[in-house]
Amino acid sequence: MYKKLFSTAVLLAGCLSLSAQTYNTEFKSTSNGNPISPVVFCADPTALEYNGRLYVYGTNDHQEFLANGKKGDNTYGNIKSIVIFSTADMVNWTFHGTIDTKRLCSSWVTSPWYQGYGVSWAPSVTWRTNAETGKDEFFLYFCNSSHGVGVLKANSPIGPFKSPLNKLMIHYDSPGAFPQGTSANFDPGVVVDDNGVGWISFGGLNDNGKILPDNARIAKLKPSMTEIDGKAVRIPAPYHFEANELNVIGGKYVYIYCSHWSRNDADWNAYKAEKGISASRPGGGTMCYMVSDNPMDPDSWVFKGAYGPGVAGNNHSHLQKFKGNYYHIYHDHGSVLLDGMKKAGAVDASAGDYRSICVVPANVRESSATLSTVTLKLEGCDAIDTVNPYELQQVETFATCGGLEYEDFTNIKKNGLINTLGNDASENMQVKMDAGDWTLVKKVDFGTTGASKFMLRAKGTGKLEISAGRKGGSSVATVEFSSTNMEDHVIDVDVTRLKGIKSLYFLITSATDAYLDAWQFTESGADGIQTVEHNSVVKRQSYDLTGRAVSPNHQAGGIVIEQTTDANGMKHYRKHLSTKQ
Repeated sequence: MYKKLFSTAVLLAGCLSLSAQTYNTEFKSTSNGNPISPVVFCADPTALEYNGRLYVYGTNDHQEFLANGKKGDNTYGNIKSIVIFSTADMVNWTFHGTIDTKRLCSSWVTSPWYQGYGVSWAPSVTWRTNAETGKDEFFLYFCNSSHGVGVLKANSPIGPFKSPLNKLMIHYDSPGAFPQGTSANFDPGVVVDDNGVGWISFGGLNDNGKILPDNARIAKLKPSMTEIDGKAVRIPAPYHFEANELNVIGGKYVYIYCSHWSRNDADWNAYKAEKGISASRPGGGTMCYMVSDNPMDPDSWVFKGAYGPGVAGNNHSHLQKFKGNYYHIYHDHGSVLLDGMKKAGAVDASAGDYRSICVVPANVRESSATLSTVTLKLEGCDAIDTVNPYELQQVETFATCGGLEYEDFTNIKKNGLINTLGNDASENMQVKMDAGDWTLVKKVDFGTTGASKFMLRAKGTGKLEISAGRKGGSSVATVEFSSTNMEDHVIDVDVTRLKGIKSLYFLITSATDAYLDAWQFTESGADGIQTVEHNSVVKRQSYDLTGRAVSPNHQAGGIVIEQTTDANGMKHYRKHLSTKQ
């Protein structure tokens, strides 16, 4: 059971500088938002918005990176999990761990071989409220190499996920799919339309040099969302190669894909004339899009052009609306993160093609489902919200960092061939930090009254310095901790120094087996560690980390996730410790 430790206040004068302290190397600039993770390689992004957060899922390149000993090229063969990140402000990102697809799909049939499990690449995710049960359901689809598409299901965006089938959902024998030896049944793109109907696109490779390679498919999903309803039909996508995604914008179906590199001007001019379109010929490896009012009618799809620039190597993106704004989520090929690691000597010089997820603003005209060309930039996105320091914040939430590692302290798996970043995606995460490790959390809003106390949930022995404004700036708080279990270490802080909006650097200056889980400030005038209540809470329910509903103070104690629903029907979540009754 956790306990709170109220320590003697450690207040440092404003003139005290941390410039003498060592900050471990960062692999992306503190001024840049991209990539979203400064320590985890991931690719092929997909996303969903849920309860005020944007959840981004991707292929776990980092698993291959570690399995290869941080050297050599990415061959994708060791990737058997999917990563999850989320954000509320587009600047600070929370790492939720990984979905262990190998374990979840271990019971899949092995005969015929192509219906069994092998790897997990290029996820696509969606959610809906089940009309019969009234419960929210989350569906995650992934490609099993080029052989087909698998599906997982959960009751929350971070799981726990389960496999509702005992084999691939789409494979060589599926109606309308590609037979073995032809194109690939991979790279799924899924969406639920305005009528609650699910759709899935898939296909790619084998471009055969033609402007219309006939290697893209779309199918309607049955109400279960785990089975095709009827037969898949073709999408006549010019220069189609891979990376399928679906959206519904302004009542229209929008299909996005990566184009191949084969080109012939005569073919393109003839295609334009036949279709009566004005779109320019897309460049190789660009993200193109088509629009339809009737997705099962191949002739209804209209090519609109390229909206996403090419990147070095293969391309894969997702278009996502979040809090009223559109974003282009894509991956690069290590040009920032991998190069930064190489310059710091953190990886072997031979390491290559380990990708990183990035995000930039997108401009969409919803009335016509028109996408403007996006600009890829390292700066990323502006913050659209601030961080509330008076709510419990996870240590694994930050804009960038230096030196730290992730671990799931409930059930760490040491076998890197199974999973290298943790277990099923969970909020039950902690961060291992050594001397010199640090994180940066941007846009922390202390308001006008300021903070009077600070709480760090940690175990092991260490010392944490907090500075505001810049790396190496003067300290605003110092907390020392020493405990064998996760405990709350609370200190007083100088209220005059923590007002307004600040960027906070959390630096570990000394550590022995130090693991950090969460932090929280107390607003001046409040008693104890407070969590800001959302106005007009009309419903409150607590869940354990498996998603099972429990009483607020259930017998098991430990960490619970509390869900509150306000008068507007919005759901809000916080993780906290319950106590044994």
